[in-house]
Amino acid sequence: MGIVLVAGAIVSEIAATLSLRASHGLTRLGPSILVVVGYAAAFVMLAQALKTLHVGPVYAVWSGLGTVGALAGGVLLFDENVRLATVAGALLIVAGVAVMYVGGGLEH
Repeated sequence: MGIVLVAGAIVSEIAATLSLRASHGLTRLGPSILVVVGYAAAFVMLAQALKTLHVGPVYAVWSGLGTVGALAGGVLLFDENVRLATVAGALLIVAGVAVMYVGGGLEH
């Protein structure tokens, strides 16, 4: 169940971050509401997941995959540019998250 909560927290965080971009500095009501709701949901799910999972690997997975997801969302939704170095950095993030996940163990 903890992994499902982490996955939900990642999706919520990505949605909130992309809504933050769409809010134009929190001046658009709809996206601004999604920012608050998305981040609140992400933190609630993350807090619940940490009842049974280790904080280090979970935070690495949440922040790393959230970063890569926000990057992908920015490209797909806002036509943001991606350079080769950006792709390399995203791949390094995913590799680092995988190493922490495997090496750190998740359940306590």
